Amino acid sequence: MRDMTKMDREGVLRVRLDVFLREHRDLDEAIAALDQSGRADMLTLRRLKKQKLALKDQIARIEDDLTPDIIA
Repeated sequence: MRDMTKMDREGVLRVRLDVFLREHRDLDEAIAALDQSGRADMLTLRRLKKQKLALKDQIARIEDDLTPDIIA
């Protein structure tokens, strides 16, 4: 029963990781498109970049949770 709970948690983390990676990629494309247009609002760019950084932190936390601890 305990292994089933662990698998469920890991599965949820993997789904969340996929969603966050997709959102991060979408933000990257949106930032690039705004930057290339030449009409980018600096406040909007700053907010998008801040959101992208927050997603990167969440991705790192999930990847850390999914990586098994190795005691050397």
